[in-house]
Amino acid sequence: MSKNIDQYLHKEMNTQAGLEHVDHRTKIVATVGPACDTYDKLLDLVRSGVNVFRLNFSHGSHQDKAQIIDHIRNINKTEPYNISILADLQGPKLRVGEIENNALDIKPGDILTLTNEKCVGTLEKIYVSYPNLAGDVVLGNTIMIDDGKIEVKVVGIEKNGDVKVEVTLGGILSSKKGLNLPDTKISLPALTDKDLVDLEFIIEQKCDWVALSFVRSVRDIVILRSKLAEKKSKTKIIAKIEKPEALVNIRDIILESDAIMIARGDLGVEIPIEQVPLVQKELIRKCLHRAKPVIVATQMMESMIDRVKPNRSEITDVANAVLEGADAVMLSGETAAGNHPSLVVQTMRKIIREIEKKEYRYDRSADLKPQPHSPSYHSDAICYNACKIAEDVEAHALIGMTQSGYTAFMLSSYRPSSPLFIFTKERSLVNQLSLSWGVRAFYYAEEESFDDMVADQISILKERGFVQDGDVVVNTGSTPVHLHLPTNMIKLTKV
Repeated sequence: MSKNIDQYLHKEMNTQAGLEHVDHRTKIVATVGPACDTYDKLLDLVRSGVNVFRLNFSHGSHQDKAQIIDHIRNINKTEPYNISILADLQGPKLRVGEIENNALDIKPGDILTLTNEKCVGTLEKIYVSYPNLAGDVVLGNTIMIDDGKIEVKVVGIEKNGDVKVEVTLGGILSSKKGLNLPDTKISLPALTDKDLVDLEFIIEQKCDWVALSFVRSVRDIVILRSKLAEKKSKTKIIAKIEKPEALVNIRDIILESDAIMIARGDLGVEIPIEQVPLVQKELIRKCLHRAKPVIVATQMMESMIDRVKPNRSEITDVANAVLEGADAVMLSGETAAGNHPSLVVQTMRKIIREIEKKEYRYDRSADLKPQPHSPSYHSDAICYNACKIAEDVEAHALIGMTQSGYTAFMLSSYRPSSPLFIFTKERSLVNQLSLSWGVRAFYYAEEESFDDMVADQISILKERGFVQDGDVVVNTGSTPVHLHLPTNMIKLTKV
């Protein structure tokens, strides 16, 4: 056993709060905003069940974000948690400008002019933050405003860049509302000038994940990855799926990304809303097959922004995401601006725990198997069979080792019945893996014999109360250790 084992036991020593925090395997992502941006409020959310904090770069200053990041890092240093930080880039979000008196009553049949010249919006002319709108749209294209609450159709394109539209679905339009063009291939880059400035900050702050909005093709991910590589950043990439083009290119996008977010808000405006449930189900299935974490986001518990109890439909929505196999479910305005941030997290956690009870486990064994075409097929098969052995012997712990994160993602993707613990010498991975289903990660840098490393890891888990004498543990790893080969070993141990 390592002589330096004490260095891995300085935190989480059999802490009850830490043990309680692993009682839900589907992870919870919470968006930080004015309702929860202090140290105490963030800690309260973590104790309620949050695994990942999302920082929305559509709002707030870098100074505000730096303070929040500092709070989260202090929680990780002093409390028994490894909370991940997800930085969400705004992307080419299209919006209308300021509206006169912040309320414009638009009626069906009205003819409006959309312009790229800044002005205060009236029934005569409305500013749109899209310089090439006239160049990208064609006659008959539909434009959705304010998440589809207002709908207009293009009836004229002027030489000066103005676009004439006829209102087909009216309503009250207020300032800064979003614009969606489901019929139009927009020419804006995935990384805007604002995103590039924000990305510099995100890299400097060493955030764990960066989410790219409005991904349309694999090229968008490649460009972002090159920006990260230039700075030697270890930040991992989440592709937000909210455009119909992304669905056409989804296989390559999943392969190139490190994780996927199903951003149902804009997605439900860009494609017919009745298609969203099956798209969600299919994206989760594809991500599981590729061992890529997948987040289900938007309006999961929206009624709890104001209320103390969710709608029954929201309870079912969260439950279905868990049953379908999502790695994580996400809260947006519920925690960022809601009246009951901690309560909504606690409620979501209760739903997850109820669905994850063993008698209600969704059996995915028929479709979760190693893929023969995978370049790491042999290693994948080891991970798959380690999960099966752990289930057969009712192991109290399934333990993996990883340097890249791949083994952790693969073991997690098979949704093992045994508690899953991952050991890594890459410090950045310890927090990043908090996004993955069922994973509890630990920093561990020893490289002795495989048997010594197994003994160390069992000792660490035993000291922290996760296993005890008489328990059965299944380990995966690679040997010879110093060669850092893909996972090629399974060992079964009685503690």
